[in-house]
Amino acid sequence: MERLIGYCMKRFSFLSLAVLLGASFLLAQTTTSDTVVEEIIARVNNSIVTRADLRKAREQLLSEAHQQPDAPTAEQQAKEHEKDLLRDLIDQQLLLQKASDLGISADTDLVKKLDDLRQQMHAETMEEMEKAAQSQGIAFEDFKQNLKNNLLTQKVIGQEVGGHISVSNQEIQQYYDQHKAEMDRPEQVRLSEILISTQTTAAVKTGKGETALPVAPTPDAVAQAQAKADQVYDLLKKGGNFADLAKKYSNGPTAAVGGDLEYFKRGTLSKEYESKVFDLQPGQYTEPIRTNQGFVILKVTEHQSAGVPPLKDVENQIQEQIYMTKMQPALRDYLTKLREEAYIDIKPGYIDTGASPNETKPIYTTATTSTDNKPKKKKKLGLF
Repeated sequence: MERLIGYCMKRFSFLSLAVLLGASFLLAQTTTSDTVVEEIIARVNNSIVTRADLRKAREQLLSEAHQQPDAPTAEQQAKEHEKDLLRDLIDQQLLLQKASDLGISADTDLVKKLDDLRQQMHAETMEEMEKAAQSQGIAFEDFKQNLKNNLLTQKVIGQEVGGHISVSNQEIQQYYDQHKAEMDRPEQVRLSEILISTQTTAAVKTGKGETALPVAPTPDAVAQAQAKADQVYDLLKKGGNFADLAKKYSNGPTAAVGGDLEYFKRGTLSKEYESKVFDLQPGQYTEPIRTNQGFVILKVTEHQSAGVPPLKDVENQIQEQIYMTKMQPALRDYLTKLREEAYIDIKPGYIDTGASPNETKPIYTTATTSTDNKPKKKKKLGLF
């Protein structure tokens, strides 16, 4: 369930918000004390969305797209999604407010998540991780708040939406029967690695100063790397967890994710690797193999036969697919319902693409006269 909710949350660009409770609409301007007053573009009950929030959301969206393998396509999709950014920011505020109404907390989850991230970054302490974030221009407190917001929204979605979705065995069987042709696959293995590197660099003077360039490892460096690889191999034979050992000892780029290398079809690996890994069963691993980069230990985490897999092998994936097909419209229906129960005001010129025609907007009212016949002041319920 958690993985499914996490996948669904990618649908939204949830970012940290400057929540200024109780503020009325103010145009961006500079006061006499040179303090910049941010422009509010939407109010969601007692929370607000500012133009700065929208700008940050847009920058984050385009930045993430630029980092994707197929950047041009991803950037085009990101630009098409820009029209929904205000909707997503409002979605987040509605879900956070619902979390508060339901008494949902994410404090314990936040501590665990931060510690997981600390380990992935190989930081000894949380203070070390905070310094690493600050060195990259990231405000750590904002990062933590953003992470907490995501955890809270995931919990609300899981409880209020995901918990009401079910997938029957009949639906799974029907999907399997209708999509067999799409499931036909070649033989492939999913691998994980622990790489003990022998690569070293040396400073070489160039016209622009000194540059670190790779050099051939010395015999001592190779011997040390082999001894370390043999040590890790012994730990595996004694029952050590491969992913944990990869995070601790591997010098490869996959160390942070436990060495996962994804899938390889037969014929795509070098003959040396293929002859070793395709004979292994899931859970088995090779002895240290000498490579140009060092010594690598490969583990087979999955070994898929060629052809259409039996239902039992793909049942979970089919369930996820059907679940997500139901989840996305169910989540949008739920968010529409939250909108209809909320007071939402949007500044003219901005559009909430998730708005419902049944929303009740705040209005200006004139209070009735009190019993002492003194007129009361107008009560301002609206934002603009």
